[in-house]
Amino acid sequence: MARPPLTLAALATAAVPGLEVCAARAHTRRSNGGYDAVALESADGRRLVIRTPRSQVAETEQSADLVAIRAMTPGIRARLPFRVPAFVGQAPIDGTRAIVTELLPGAVRTADELTEHAALAHRVGAAIAAVHSLPSGFVGEAGLPRQTADESRDAVVDLIGRAVDTGRLPTAILRRWEQATDDEALWRFRPTVINGSLTADSILVEGDEVTAIIGWSGLSMGDPARDLHWLLTSRGAAAESALDAYLSGRNGTADGHLPQRALLYGELELARWLLHGIEQHDAAIIDDAVQLLDGLVASVHDESTDSLSPETGPVLTVGDVERLLDDTPRDRAPREAGATLLTDSYDFSELERREAGERPAAAFDATAPIPLDLSDWGDATPPPVPAQRDAADTESTAADGSRPPATAAHERRNAASS
Repeated sequence: MARPPLTLAALATAAVPGLEVCAARAHTRRSNGGYDAVALESADGRRLVIRTPRSQVAETEQSADLVAIRAMTPGIRARLPFRVPAFVGQAPIDGTRAIVTELLPGAVRTADELTEHAALAHRVGAAIAAVHSLPSGFVGEAGLPRQTADESRDAVVDLIGRAVDTGRLPTAILRRWEQATDDEALWRFRPTVINGSLTADSILVEGDEVTAIIGWSGLSMGDPARDLHWLLTSRGAAAESALDAYLSGRNGTADGHLPQRALLYGELELARWLLHGIEQHDAAIIDDAVQLLDGLVASVHDESTDSLSPETGPVLTVGDVERLLDDTPRDRAPREAGATLLTDSYDFSELERREAGERPAAAFDATAPIPLDLSDWGDATPPPVPAQRDAADTESTAADGSRPPATAAHERRNAASS
C-alpha cells in the first residue's frame, strides 16, 4: 500500500531537523523502482525528495547506493563534470527507513533523445568516460566489488549456462554468445571504475548539459562495457558522436573490443529477463523473453553473421534493453560468478568499522543512522552524504509532460498480463 504524500512530508520534517515543508507532491518516475516517493519544496527554497522502499529488494538497493555514494570522497567528486545526489536525512518507518535527498535539476530522456543531437551526445559520452577514468583506489578502500577481466568473462559464461538450462535459448544465439566468450582477444581489457547499473534513466540533462548521474548501487571495478550497452543500441543521429567523445575522454586507454562486449551485455539482458520469468513462474515474461530471443535470431540471420560486430548495427533496440532493466529487480538478476555483489554479501557496516577501529561487526540495520566522516573537511562545511539510485530523484517525464512510448514487446507483455 502506497504511503500518502502528506505522511511522507511529515516524516521528512522528522528526518531533517528544522525542515519546513511548504509543498509536497507524489513524485512519479518512468519505471516502478519499488519506492514511495514524494517531491518536497522547503521554506528556504530547497527541493528535496523523500523515498521509502516498498520491498526488501528496494531496501537492499537503497542501502547499497548509500554505501557506494559515501565512498565517493570530495576529491573523487571533483573529478566528475556532473553532480550526484546528496543525502540530507533519514527517519525510521515500518521497519525500514525513509531517505531524504536533494532533488537534482535535470530531466530524464530516452537513449535515443540523449544521442539525437551532437552537443548533448558528446557530453553524455564525456560524462561516462569521466566515471571510467576515476582512480580505482577508493573502490578497494571502501570494500566495494572488484572484478577482473577473467572474472567478467566467467560471469558471462555462468549467465549463458543458466539460460541454456532453461531449454529456451535458441541454438543460433547460444553459438553467437559462445563465440564471444571463446574469443580471448575480446576479454583483454583493463577493469575500470564503473557505475555498474548505468542506463539512460541514470542521466539527468538540462538542454545540452549533463547535470547529474544517479544510481550508484552498482559502483565497482569491472568491465567498462557494462556501462555502455544501452548507448551502443541507441538510434539517435549523433550516437557515434557520443561513442567518439567517450573514447576521446579515455585518452586512448579504452580497448578496441569494448563495443563488441557492450553489444553482448545488451543481448544478455534477454537471458536475464528469461531467467527472471522462470524464477517468478510468470508465463507472460517467459513468452516475452522467447519472442525477443526469436527476434534476435532473425536479426542475426538477416545480417548473415553469428558474431558480434558494431558494424552490423544493433540487434536489440535500446527501448527493449531499458525496459528489461527497469522491470527486472536487481536481486533477481542471475548471480555473476567471480564477483562480490553488494546485494548478496557486502557487509554494509564495513566502512563504519574501519572508521571506528576494530570494533565488533554488527548486523546491518536498515533503520540505523549512517555516521559521517568529516575529518577531511577541516573547518569547511561538508555537503551531506549523497544517496539512492533511482529515477525517483528526477523529473522523469518529457518536457511536454508525455512519457516515452512502450516498445511493441512491452505492449505484448502488458496485454498478456492483463
